[in-house]
Amino acid sequence: MTDQRHPDIEIYVKNCTLEQLELWLKERCSALEKRFSQGLIHEYHSVIDDTPVPVMIHEKVVGKAWTSVWFKSDRSPWRRDLDCALEASRTLDTQIRCIVGGWSNGQDPDEWWRVENGQQEKIQWRTES
Repeated sequence: MTDQRHPDIEIYVKNCTLEQLELWLKERCSALEKRFSQGLIHEYHSVIDDTPVPVMIHEKVVGKAWTSVWFKSDRSPWRRDLDCALEASRTLDTQIRCIVGGWSNGQDPDEWWRVENGQQEKIQWRTES
C-alpha cells in the first residue's frame, strides 16, 4: 500500500551538483555534518525536525545525470519517497525520480514517479532513460 510510511526515503536527482544538494540539505536540516566522503559516495549525519537522520549521497548512479539521495531512516519528515521528491523538485528546480511503492514484494521495480515542474507522472524507468 503506497500510503504507508516507507522504511527509508531515496530519490534520484537529475543534473544537480553535490554543492547544490548540500545547500538544499543545509536549508532543510537543523544540522548537517559530513561523516565520510570517498569518490562519488558521501555520508552525512543530519538532524531534521529534531530527529537524527543518516543521509547518503551517491553521485552518477544512473549514467552521468542522476544522483541518489538516500535518507536512511523511517523517521524522516516524509512518509513516502514521492513526498520527498515533490519537495526536492520544487526546491532544486530539477527532475526527480523515485520508486512508486517502496521496495516491497510484489512491486514492479521499474515503476517510478517522475516529478518535474510541479507535475508527477508514473513511468517505466530503465537504465537507458
